[in-house]
Amino acid sequence: MEQEQLDETAPTPAAAPIPETDASYCPAPAAPAGRVAGPPFADCLECGKPTEYGVATPGVVMCPVCEWQDAQRTACSG
Repeated sequence: MEQEQLDETAPTPAAAPIPETDASYCPAPAAPAGRVAGPPFADCLECGKPTEYGVATPGVVMCPVCEWQDAQRTACSG
Protein backbone atom coordinates (compact mmCIF):
# COMPACT_ATOMS: atom_id res chain seq x y z
CA MET A 1 0.00 0.00 0.00
CA GLU A 2 1.44 3.24 -1.07
CA GLN A 3 0.56 6.45 0.69
CA GLU A 4 -0.23 9.41 -1.47
CA GLN A 5 2.16 12.26 -0.97
CA LEU A 6 0.59 15.66 -0.67
CA ASP A 7 1.99 18.36 -2.86
CA GLU A 8 2.86 21.09 -0.35
CA THR A 9 3.47 23.57 -3.14
CA ALA A 10 -0.08 23.30 -4.45
CA PRO A 11 -2.20 26.35 -3.67
CA THR A 12 -4.80 25.90 -0.97
CA PRO A 13 -8.37 26.73 -1.89
CA ALA A 14 -9.40 30.21 -0.85
CA ALA A 15 -12.11 30.59 1.74
CA ALA A 16 -15.47 31.69 0.47
CA PRO A 17 -16.06 35.41 0.92
CA ILE A 18 -18.41 36.32 3.73
CA PRO A 19 -21.42 38.21 2.41
CA GLU A 20 -22.05 41.58 4.03
CA THR A 21 -25.75 40.88 4.37
CA ASP A 22 -27.19 37.46 4.96
CA ALA A 23 -30.95 36.94 5.05
CA SER A 24 -30.58 34.04 7.50
CA TYR A 25 -29.50 36.34 10.33
CA CYS A 26 -31.94 38.26 12.50
CA PRO A 27 -31.86 42.03 12.24
CA ALA A 28 -30.05 43.88 14.99
CA PRO A 29 -32.27 44.90 17.89
CA ALA A 30 -33.36 48.50 18.06
CA ALA A 31 -31.51 50.82 20.38
CA PRO A 32 -33.20 51.14 23.76
CA ALA A 33 -35.34 54.19 24.28
CA GLY A 34 -33.48 57.03 25.89
CA ARG A 35 -34.07 57.87 29.49
CA VAL A 36 -35.84 61.18 29.95
CA ALA A 37 -34.72 63.21 32.94
CA GLY A 38 -37.25 64.32 35.53
CA PRO A 39 -38.84 65.89 37.52
CA PRO A 40 -41.69 65.24 37.21
CA PHE A 41 -41.04 61.56 37.60
CA ALA A 42 -43.29 58.85 36.19
CA ASP A 43 -45.16 56.48 38.48
CA CYS A 44 -44.39 52.75 38.37
CA LEU A 45 -46.97 50.77 36.41
CA GLU A 46 -46.77 47.90 38.92
CA CYS A 47 -46.80 49.54 42.35
CA GLY A 48 -47.45 53.24 41.68
CA LYS A 49 -44.30 54.50 43.43
CA PRO A 50 -42.21 57.23 41.73
CA THR A 51 -39.54 55.93 39.35
CA GLU A 52 -36.21 57.35 38.28
CA TYR A 53 -37.63 58.09 34.81
CA GLY A 54 -39.27 61.29 33.66
CA VAL A 55 -42.94 61.30 32.66
CA ALA A 56 -42.01 61.67 28.98
CA THR A 57 -40.05 58.37 28.93
CA PRO A 58 -41.62 56.05 26.30
CA GLY A 59 -42.53 52.46 27.03
CA VAL A 60 -43.18 50.56 30.25
CA VAL A 61 -41.82 52.44 33.24
CA MET A 62 -41.19 50.62 36.52
CA CYS A 63 -39.41 51.47 39.76
CA PRO A 64 -36.05 49.72 40.41
CA VAL A 65 -37.65 47.12 42.72
CA CYS A 66 -40.35 46.16 40.20
CA GLU A 67 -37.79 46.13 37.33
CA TRP A 68 -35.63 43.71 39.33
CA GLN A 69 -38.60 41.48 40.18
CA ASP A 70 -39.75 41.50 36.55
CA ALA A 71 -36.24 40.53 35.43
CA GLN A 72 -36.28 37.61 37.86
CA ARG A 73 -39.66 36.41 36.57
CA THR A 74 -38.65 36.57 32.92
CA ALA A 75 -35.07 35.25 33.27
CA CYS A 76 -34.18 31.85 31.84
CA SER A 77 -34.27 29.09 34.41
CA GLY A 78 -31.85 26.84 32.59
